[in-house]
Amino acid sequence: MLKAACKSSLPLLPHPQVSPHTVLPHLQLTMASEAERTFQRFAVFGESSSSGTEMNNKNFSKLCKDCGIMDDKTVTSTDVDIVFSKVKAKNARTITFQQFQEAMKELGQKQFKGKSPDEALENIYRLMEGKDPATTGVTKAMTVGGVSRLTDAGKYTGTHKERFDQSGKGKGIAGREDMTDSSGYVSGYKGAGTYDKKGSN
Repeated sequence: MLKAACKSSLPLLPHPQVSPHTVLPHLQLTMASEAERTFQRFAVFGESSSSGTEMNNKNFSKLCKDCGIMDDKTVTSTDVDIVFSKVKAKNARTITFQQFQEAMKELGQKQFKGKSPDEALENIYRLMEGKDPATTGVTKAMTVGGVSRLTDAGKYTGTHKERFDQSGKGKGIAGREDMTDSSGYVSGYKGAGTYDKKGSN
């Protein structure tokens, strides 16, 4: 009885034959929206005033490098700069996502020679999928190993220890420069400030 209920009275239509190289429109839209999210993440990277709708050349180059589009063989940094200049408006310094897509089509043709423009763009979008701006090479503060020993002011010797007080806090300019005594007395004179008192007696 359950099997009878599951059977449909409608005849099954044969599945249209789709070439594995054909980019389905809904798949291309999904990949484009994912590419747009990656575009926005790179557009705001290092740009506090950016809204994520436009990208400058520096971040465009970073996206191409971090996503593996620029490999310094088939696509070089020069190619990336040329394509950026080609798609941007005449006096503009940034590109929109639509201009970015044009740039990716051109770079895709260079990177994936022999493929159709749609296939090349799809491969570019696959490279961009889920990528974030890499922060390799960024200096991080370290407080382990030899670093803590080097930053302990109590272990400083010679003139360097004069730059810090007993608690280890820096003295500022007084610790870095010889402050001149303009009182009129030679240094080390024990009766400084007593002259007026002697004259009044």
